[in-house]
Amino acid sequence: MSLLSKCGTCLGKQSLQAGDFLRRICPAVSAASQQVRNLSIHEYMSMKILQDAGVPVPKFAVASTPKEARAAAESLESKDMMIKAQVLAGGRGKGYFDSGLKAGVKMIFSPEEAEQLAEKMIGFKLITKQTGERGRICSKVMISQRLFTRREFYFAIVMDRATQGPALIGSSQGGVNIEDVARDSPDAIKTLPINIEKGLTREQCLKFANDVGFEDLSEQAADIMVKLYAIFLKKDATTVEINPLAEDSSGHLYCVDAKLNFDDNADFRQKELFALRDWSQEDEREHEASKLNINYIQLDGNIGCLVNGAGLAMSTMDIIKLHGGSPANFLDVGGGATAEQVMNSFKLITSDPNVQAVLVNIFGGIMRCDVIAKGIIMAAETLDLKVPIVCRLQGTNVEDAKILIATSRMKILACDDLDEAAKMAVKLAAIVRLAKEGGLDVKFELPI
Repeated sequence: MSLLSKCGTCLGKQSLQAGDFLRRICPAVSAASQQVRNLSIHEYMSMKILQDAGVPVPKFAVASTPKEARAAAESLESKDMMIKAQVLAGGRGKGYFDSGLKAGVKMIFSPEEAEQLAEKMIGFKLITKQTGERGRICSKVMISQRLFTRREFYFAIVMDRATQGPALIGSSQGGVNIEDVARDSPDAIKTLPINIEKGLTREQCLKFANDVGFEDLSEQAADIMVKLYAIFLKKDATTVEINPLAEDSSGHLYCVDAKLNFDDNADFRQKELFALRDWSQEDEREHEASKLNINYIQLDGNIGCLVNGAGLAMSTMDIIKLHGGSPANFLDVGGGATAEQVMNSFKLITSDPNVQAVLVNIFGGIMRCDVIAKGIIMAAETLDLKVPIVCRLQGTNVEDAKILIATSRMKILACDDLDEAAKMAVKLAAIVRLAKEGGLDVKFELPI
């Protein structure tokens, strides 16, 4: 049974493993899915995609400056509005800005108020549970019409690994954290796997809407579901999440909040969509890695990892955790990396000030160990590295690699056994950490 298959209990013992949805509910799935880098876009971009597809959304406008925020609010011609920080993170409403402003989502009642709040949002970092203390910069705000809702529902289309196709998720308990609903009221969450070849019919959507509890709104809900599924297919989406899908005071359904993610593997046919990527919302190292064609994800630990292959990288991170350490990154250098790419990988890893040791774990199949060794030596010489390097190499040309390292006059700690290599990296990182906490300047000078 796969790790994902063990997480069905989160949805009332149903078999659905719902992409982004389950990654947020199940920590185990989150850990196993860290290497997946799907494109996320801002809420206002998602709302525009929905609007263009004929999906009902509240009136909205976007602003990059406080004055634009005032003009945007005036354009809506409403006294009841919302101002939302456009930051790619969940929990915006419960977050806070480094400007001192609390909450990234607020009610406003005038253009003047929109301008005043925008002054404390735009150009400042929003800190939420998902961003950590580093926060994420807010460059734009969205001003939207505030709807007075009668009922709020949850709806999403995600990829279901159990059935290897899309699936619908719905709940009558929308407008709240769906994770809490899954934990406290799993029976309130309904799922419908979709046969990717046969597609989704309106009749299926109508039945699903009734099952969820839309009742007299089922016809409207079914129409919206059909349109959202068309977006899901056309845009190569991995997640289309609407929370809430709400009924207003006049009995009409609106997608009040939308989150769309897209498959990075589809960038070659979704050029216009991928041009929307906001790199200011991502770690600078991840941006640099993308330009170097290196699979890199920043984490919060202190042991840098350089590995070839996503599966081996995950195993390396696991064994570091097993021995009490914490990985500082996920880095898959790939099967055809050059010595220069290895050096660039070291540059990315050691640019993180939290890194106190580096563990290199290479199994040379397509990748040659001697190429990796040359890259490590090049990095040690060129970057003047001061952190300990533990290197475990196995596979093609491993003996040549060992000779290169041994004759390089560099203090690179070689280890044939991964378990021992991980223990060594964790111990060395602990020494550096304790020394720094004691006010000592400990440096591992690599040249002998």
